[in-house]
Amino acid sequence: MSTAGGFGDAGSDRDAPPTKSFGKLDAASVSGPGWTKVSCPCCTSDRVDPLVLVKLGQKVRPETKRWLLRLIGAPQKDGGAGLLAHPGEDASGDIIVVSAPRCTLLRATEELGLCKTYKNGDMEAFSYDDRDNFKDSDNMEVFLTLAERQYFVKYELDGVRAQRDIRIPGLDDSYTLQPRDNIWQKLSSAGVIVDTIALHNQEQLRELTKAWYVGNQLAQPLDSVNSYFGNSLAFYFSFLDFYTWSLLPPAVLGLAITYFSGEVAKEMVESVSGAEIVVDDADAGPGVSGHMVQAVFSMLWSTVIMELWKRRSASLSYRWGTLNLAERFAEPRPGFHGNLGVNPVTGRVEPLFPEWQRDLRMALVSVPVVGLFLGLVIVGMLVFYWGEAQVKQIHQDWDSMWTQTLLFLPSVLHIAYTNVLATVYRTVAQALTEHENHREQSAFDNHLTGKVLVFTFFNYFAVLFHIAFFKQDVPLLRKRLASLLIMTQLINQVTEVVIPCLVDRFISAPNRVESEDDPQEDKFRNQGALPVFPGLFAEYIELLVQFGYLSLFSCVFPLTAVLLLINNITEIRSDAYKICKLFRKPFSAPAANMGVWQIAFEVLSFVSVVSNCWLLMLSPRIQTDCVEGELSCTNVLLLAVAMEHVLILVKVVLSVLIPDEPGWIKKKRLHIEFKSIQALRQQNTVPGQS
Repeated sequence: MSTAGGFGDAGSDRDAPPTKSFGKLDAASVSGPGWTKVSCPCCTSDRVDPLVLVKLGQKVRPETKRWLLRLIGAPQKDGGAGLLAHPGEDASGDIIVVSAPRCTLLRATEELGLCKTYKNGDMEAFSYDDRDNFKDSDNMEVFLTLAERQYFVKYELDGVRAQRDIRIPGLDDSYTLQPRDNIWQKLSSAGVIVDTIALHNQEQLRELTKAWYVGNQLAQPLDSVNSYFGNSLAFYFSFLDFYTWSLLPPAVLGLAITYFSGEVAKEMVESVSGAEIVVDDADAGPGVSGHMVQAVFSMLWSTVIMELWKRRSASLSYRWGTLNLAERFAEPRPGFHGNLGVNPVTGRVEPLFPEWQRDLRMALVSVPVVGLFLGLVIVGMLVFYWGEAQVKQIHQDWDSMWTQTLLFLPSVLHIAYTNVLATVYRTVAQALTEHENHREQSAFDNHLTGKVLVFTFFNYFAVLFHIAFFKQDVPLLRKRLASLLIMTQLINQVTEVVIPCLVDRFISAPNRVESEDDPQEDKFRNQGALPVFPGLFAEYIELLVQFGYLSLFSCVFPLTAVLLLINNITEIRSDAYKICKLFRKPFSAPAANMGVWQIAFEVLSFVSVVSNCWLLMLSPRIQTDCVEGELSCTNVLLLAVAMEHVLILVKVVLSVLIPDEPGWIKKKRLHIEFKSIQALRQQNTVPGQS
């Protein structure tokens, strides 16, 4: 991370005339016109690959752009970003193309705690001082993935800070940089920098699309996805792939239960048709036993797949070099602000913000606003119940095919309401988390995700839990779950695939028509015309809601896994198409796993025990036995509690018996930690002292 100390006059020799060539340039081009000069001989390369496009405001003056080029290209010791910059067409153009020299990339690799392949073939925590002993450390295109190099460029740009007053040429004095100001954020607020865009490598993108979603292949090229799009997206698609194929066992079981149990088959038809369920005592036995098998299987299945996923996640993390990734005492995130002071932990001069003020903002602003949206969820639920009663009355009065179709209208409207509310809430949650002013990016992400998870759980599951636990209406629960599974997936396919494809085909694509003879800078601008990738929040929430439907309530609708499996097989390809064609290439920070999302899935797994045990108490056979006096309500409750404790114990035992990571990964982790400690001791050893 760069710290701007004496930047201002550094790099005055870089105001060279531009070159039109952005592609693979030779060494002379690196040190000649166009690209800014490298600061050390080892960074001279026979090629410079454009990595990032910086889009400037239309009214940015040439002297401001020249100053910005010097800032980007100046060595870090002189207060610059230590990168390579190209001015585009000329000094008055509205773009800057950025790449990175070898030393800057290697220092960022060490600072972010990545592991790379050592000369003996093992993965080791990278050390800049020991860089020559790492395999391919002289070839950045092999040593680092495209996603890593692009993120490192953004990491360095976002981290450049001023340590003295600096006046930006071409801007008025109100934008004068103060000590420790984040320069990139200041330039963005001044309208100098409009956007920072990761550039596609069209050749790599074509190869990836052929191996990913074009054709009939079932396996995903996860290593290629990681190399091109980064760890975060690779972990998402890896989990989506793992989770999708894990749906096969519950799907087969659900089909078997539905086929062999006449009562369950009857319930499935009635839940879709909207008719009232009438239990046939002669067929009740198989139906109840089928529900019980489905409930127990769902509870155990959810535990096993999460434990197996953690093992797979650890293996992928080792392979992708993020196994030993840890929180560092890094520079504050770009959006952090406060009064200048000395950080008591790091000893650095930086903006400080009292913890009590952050807590006060969370208590007085964030909590009430989140509570307000939870109240809107309850209002929507009450309106849904009112509408459900109204359409039932209409159906009883008229009893026609049209009124039978009308029975699903409240569910459809409520699903639309929850989706719109969720979209609005995510924007509000982002603003609330920004207002809380967290110093570390990880803290910002965790608080934002936590807000979204609380609302998501309440928004999507409140009605189902209320129907199950308070209304105790299993037929209504089954109908509601069937409506959610069918309508939500249809809505998601339309909003996530059909509409974006139509917009891209008829609106965006015509504006991006290009030929091979077009200037390279115009092709770069076309990439900037694509919409910004919205992130993985919506994708993870969709999977989390699916997981909740299956693990919490599938015993009342055994075909849940079948519908989810069909949806997810198309979801893999549609998500791959969207990320490759419909959005800009996103920046991806190094990640060791799914983060807080993994915890959310595990929490749902444990909640499934309580949910399924309660639903089994509401099964027709047990309710009939209670009414006829064969079982007392007290005995049923005690039986459910006992079963709940037994199943929780079984889940805990399974989680212990299935280690979170394979034995060989654990040994590799300990070895990496040991080597890191040894390297630190060598750095701290006083010369001449043994």
